[in-house]
Amino acid sequence: MNDKTKHIGLFAGSFDPFTEGHASIVRRALTFVDSVVIGIGVNPDKHYLYTVDERRDTIERRYAGEERVSVVAYEGLTADLARRLGACCLIKGVRNAADLEYERLQADFNRSHGIETVLLPAEPHLVDVSSTKEREKIRQQNNNPYQS
Repeated sequence: MNDKTKHIGLFAGSFDPFTEGHASIVRRALTFVDSVVIGIGVNPDKHYLYTVDERRDTIERRYAGEERVSVVAYEGLTADLARRLGACCLIKGVRNAADLEYERLQADFNRSHGIETVLLPAEPHLVDVSSTKEREKIRQQNNNPYQS
């Protein structure tokens, strides 16, 4: 590698919503790649709590001023986006054995499409954080008649 080669890591997911667990993965990835592109996957068949624009805006606000982090929305194969970006790797977080097995299978698929995956275990205090749980909390708060 010469000094002009930049290592871009692609951190892809639905980020509906973006959690502290996701932020931890970005922070840790920046210790071994030059920049992280947060790729918001859009599946037209999936129903989201937040629109892609809301998700992108939230993440961009969080990383305003951090020039090593950028955000893109995309459809299609993550490996295709990684290739277009010139990413050296995909970055994924894993919280438990089920996540690990799922991400290992995805890593095998992505490797067959020319991109390696780096799996980062969740920090112990974040293993219970998930977008699914965060969405449920938000839904409960929005349906709470006693909420001010």
